[in-house]
This record gives sequence, C-alpha cells and structure tokens, in this order.
Amino acid sequence: MAETTEFELVSPERLLFSEPVEMVVVPGTDGDFGAMPRHAPLLSTVRPGVISTYNGGKVQRRIFVAGGFAEVTEDRCTVLADEAFDLASLSEEAVRARLQAADDRLKEATSEAEKAEATQVKAIAEALLAARKG
Repeated sequence: MAETTEFELVSPERLLFSEPVEMVVVPGTDGDFGAMPRHAPLLSTVRPGVISTYNGGKVQRRIFVAGGFAEVTEDRCTVLADEAFDLASLSEEAVRARLQAADDRLKEATSEAEKAEATQVKAIAEALLAARKG
C-alpha cells in the first residue's frame, strides 16, 4: 500500500472532507502544486479552481474551490476554502444558473465596490463552469 497524507478541506461552515490520500493537487495562486507524504512545509493562497485527490495512482475526487488558503506539512494538507463544490454532484444547470445570477448582479451594480464584487463573483462562476466541463 502506498504511503498517504491526510487531506482536510474546510469551509467557513464546517469540515467538508478529512481523508488519507496519496497526493492532492491544489490550484495555488502561483500555480498548481501537489502535496504528498513528507512534503516540505508550505503556505499558499488558493485561486478558484479544482482540487484533485489521488489514490491508487488515479484521481479519486475533484472538488471546485472558489479560493482560500492552503497549509501543507509533512503529514497533512489543509485547505481553508471560501466555497467548495464536489464536481461529481454539481449539475451544469445549477452552474449556469449561478453564472446568470452573477451576470444579473453585475448589471445591477451601481457603485465601484459593487461592480468589483460582482466581477469577482462572475469570475468564480465562470471558473466553476469551466471546471464542470473539463
């Protein structure tokens, strides 16, 4: 059996996953990185994208995160995510509805702050749609 590291995904509301994995690939702000057992300590911001967990040499789970932070130690990778969605349980219809709501929010924004926030929400919805397709 291959050596594993503990992967934890935490949202603002609760612990979403805690499971041993051979490797986890995280969409870091400066590029994707893989965390495996005995990894050097690392802190990174996380951009909107897909976290992939591996067991048995293949992808076990794909999870979209809207951003957050990651901490990697020798025996653990913890991701604190702003939002997270298991791509296997997310319909394209739900993603398209989220994108439409983001478009509507952007059109209704009046202040620069509202426009900036709506633009960020739309970018996350577009990244989620791309991840759902890919």
